[in-house]
Amino acid sequence: MSVGLGFGPMTSSSGRLLDQIRLSGVTARGTHGVFDFERREGQDFTIDVVLHTDISAAAATDDLSRTTHYGELAVTVADIVRGEPVDLIETLADRIALACLEPAGVLAADVAVHKPQAPITETFSDVVVAIRRERTVLLERRPKQPVPLVLALGTNLGDRLMILRGALRDLRETGGLEIGAVSPVIQTDPVGGPEQPDYLNAVVLAQTTLSAFDVLAAVHRIEAEYGRERTVRWGPRTLDIDLISYGDLRSYDEKLTLPHPRAHERAFVLAPWLVADPDAVLLTETGPEKVATLLAEAPDRLSLRQRPELTLEHWA
Repeated sequence: MSVGLGFGPMTSSSGRLLDQIRLSGVTARGTHGVFDFERREGQDFTIDVVLHTDISAAAATDDLSRTTHYGELAVTVADIVRGEPVDLIETLADRIALACLEPAGVLAADVAVHKPQAPITETFSDVVVAIRRERTVLLERRPKQPVPLVLALGTNLGDRLMILRGALRDLRETGGLEIGAVSPVIQTDPVGGPEQPDYLNAVVLAQTTLSAFDVLAAVHRIEAEYGRERTVRWGPRTLDIDLISYGDLRSYDEKLTLPHPRAHERAFVLAPWLVADPDAVLLTETGPEKVATLLAEAPDRLSLRQRPELTLEHWA
């Protein structure tokens, strides 16, 4: 059975045409439908999937861990079909699409659910519901289990240390957010923008049951409480809280790019993060990279100045 999803190819944020992994004709028996006999007797459903991704890293390294394991994907799809029944194949298609988006490198998934034995009185050959779900839909959904995240805090205006301490306190009081490790404070030169004072920076590791967009909204509220204004790019600010990573979620959404697109080259993020988690790993465009390795190559690493006398944790 052909895919026949009817959707065109996709491009990455840089305009590059994305690669595709196609899985066609996965057939399993399920009990989906609105009628009692459909729930009781079941019927066969056939699923076609197209994953939009970038396989260049996997192709260059011949490394299965850098691409989607289509054998495991087939089992996942079939298990969903055999699983909890739903009335609509629209719902079934959505469940499958969200599962297809779980691998880190998949940016979108097209799913077609075929129901050739649908209870229709007229002669027909098939019923198909075809959907496309982009990875950004995951930004809006609350996770079933707590997700690890990394937040980078910075300030170069006002009482910088008290602002960082206040921001940490506010993060602790945010519902759905559980703070774990908190890094030491480091002082750094400003990167880019107009002439301005030095920054104090710190990194906070946390777990959350909030969606990524909910986390973004929460940190924006905290920034606003300290008078943050976004008037000059890379200009001075009373408080900047960047969401560096949210689990293994990758997003190119204009409101929230994940992981943070410049974190891999910013020593003022990498250095405190490495202290908070010596085994830290950042997902980059070429795959997972150790934060320690990235820090050794960061262009601003020489501007770091440790400030052991400045602490946040016992004030939170």
